[in-house]
Amino acid sequence: MNVGIVGAGVAGLAAAKVLSERGHQVTIFEGRHEVGGQVVTFPVGGEPLECFYHHIYTNDTTVVRYIEDLGLSEHLEWIKPKNAHFVKRHMYPFVTPLDLLKFTAIPFTSRVRLGLAAVWLRRQKDGVDRYEGVTARAWMERAVGKRAFAAFWGPLLKGKFADQADNVGMVWLWNKIYLRFASRKGSGNSESLGYLHGSFRRYYMALADELTRRGVEIRLNTDVEKVEVSEGTVTGIRAGGVSYQFDQVLMTTPNIITSRICADLPDDYRAILERVRYQWATCLILALDRPLTPYYWLSIGDDLPFVACIEHTNFLPKERYGGNHVVYLSNYTAPGHPVLEMSADEVFQSYLEGIKALNPKFDPSWVKDKWFFKDPGGQPVITTYYSRSIPEMRTGIQGLYLSNTTQVYPEDRGQNYSLLLGERVAEMMDADARHVAGARGAGI
Repeated sequence: MNVGIVGAGVAGLAAAKVLSERGHQVTIFEGRHEVGGQVVTFPVGGEPLECFYHHIYTNDTTVVRYIEDLGLSEHLEWIKPKNAHFVKRHMYPFVTPLDLLKFTAIPFTSRVRLGLAAVWLRRQKDGVDRYEGVTARAWMERAVGKRAFAAFWGPLLKGKFADQADNVGMVWLWNKIYLRFASRKGSGNSESLGYLHGSFRRYYMALADELTRRGVEIRLNTDVEKVEVSEGTVTGIRAGGVSYQFDQVLMTTPNIITSRICADLPDDYRAILERVRYQWATCLILALDRPLTPYYWLSIGDDLPFVACIEHTNFLPKERYGGNHVVYLSNYTAPGHPVLEMSADEVFQSYLEGIKALNPKFDPSWVKDKWFFKDPGGQPVITTYYSRSIPEMRTGIQGLYLSNTTQVYPEDRGQNYSLLLGERVAEMMDADARHVAGARGAGI
């Protein structure tokens, strides 16, 4: 069978791996100059760095499996992070359970309710059935009270989902808490985060090299213009003005791109794709000559123009990045937000007062370089009853399949689950191809 895959992110690479191992010929089309998708990197001080911050948890076992299978285990580092929450112009450490008791931004009783709610949620294994019909705001306000919600969970939801924050389903928040605690090991309930020395580029480039050796063709700088269909069956791809014939085609693109490229999708399937809303992911990255904060992950509870400050070099040594202190200022915005049209310099100016709120001593002269990255498919908005909005991997056109982050549920999007999705859809495609071949052989 001859298969075309649109998108060389980790889902597309994982699918290509499974399909090639099952004996199929695979061609991947990628519009960018390199593979990696949302895990793509750029150089800082001579070292690759992800355009969008990345780490893994101990229960991200699929990523770990790929790293091990590619012989890269020695490069995987597990590090205990220093995390904090910024609210009411103060940084509150959030590393141990004791830190919650010291969270004086809210009354003691509210702190206790925050802790009890987290303990309750981490023990719930049936969150989809239990919480799918309730919003995160409604559940949390009842559980922890309005004051605690306004100081902690409310700003985080608003920062990530903007005007859709009140519509976010409790399943999304439950699973983030459940998986986060499930990743913690040891009697101290401490957290370790994983990072690959040399960036996660090391493993996905090794995977791409392995695929090439196995005969997979990866066409970079090649935008797909159209998926070609005849009488309800996929026939190929048109890319760069050239038509390529395929027996099956896999789309790993966001719904909004999939709908545009696949003009012949059935109306009911297209309606499901259009039902899911996305928030753009944005990251302003600063290379500084000194630290900005003492923390790796600083979530923002105040009304600042970004939702998190991730100081990468409070996690990894600055020497790897030419002595630069690397800071991500992350935000999620609705389509059409003015920041999406700004340059890195313009974003920096609009963020300047927020940066000074984190560190009143900050001066623009600290900045040695800056970059701004954005992604339209950064975060699907997970509403109540989201399971009804998940598109099937089979699109309704014979031979045409979809695998993207809108199908990651109840887990949140990330490279671990994208790899799993790629494997799952490839197994489905292989099984369908063998079924069709068997039917033809039987004269059906």
